Amino acid sequence: MEMKINIGFEQLLQLVKMLPASQLSKLKAELQNEKTSVINNNDLKAFLLQAPTFNSKQISAIAATRKSINQWRTK
Repeated sequence: MEMKINIGFEQLLQLVKMLPASQLSKLKAELQNEKTSVINNNDLKAFLLQAPTFNSKQISAIAATRKSINQWRTK
């Protein structure tokens, strides 16, 4: 189930300030985890951008293999 609520920033800030200390620490930890996962996504993106790529000879070999497999499947 998904529920969306439109709350202004000031209202949200007031609600957060009213949280008990234990829930406030849980919220901080969750926000920190979210920040960490964003950093991990950036690391993954950088890793993928630096990854090796196929050259034209390899691409043509892959295309030929796909063509052979497709012919074999249709027979």
